[in-house]
Amino acid sequence: MNIRPIQISDNGSIERIIRECLIEYGGNRDGLAWADASMHDLYSYYNAAENRAYWIVEEDGEVLGGCGIAAFDGSDEVCELQKMYLTTSTRGTGIASELLQTALDFAKLHYKQCYLETLQTMAAANRFYQKQGFSLLAEPLAGSEHFACDAWYIKDLS
Repeated sequence: MNIRPIQISDNGSIERIIRECLIEYGGNRDGLAWADASMHDLYSYYNAAENRAYWIVEEDGEVLGGCGIAAFDGSDEVCELQKMYLTTSTRGTGIASELLQTALDFAKLHYKQCYLETLQTMAAANRFYQKQGFSLLAEPLAGSEHFACDAWYIKDLS
């Protein structure tokens, strides 16, 4: 498997993967990534600023997932891990750890903390984030756009 920056040609594939995962976990509704205006063109969104980036996991030319880093609510100190989704066949293979490390290595260059929002129904993801050093928060950070999320995490990047 290969992890690389997103290309324009990846937009359709990664949007499909994200939407399939959201359907799987009941996340196909307002207040979640499902309704994000950038879903159809992640390449342009993540390449619009130096403190944003998105990575794709691929194997034999097939997109298997991805994740991004962007400023949280315009912050210069807190970023958000965004749209980290993998195909069913990729989960549990260790690639999520590699993908997350790629994102966090980038985040450390620009931010002091990394925030993420998810759903409690994504139990394996919640365990994964905690194992990776993210701490569960009692409530979302002020400025959260994903009002339908019910699990929030933060990680110091120092």
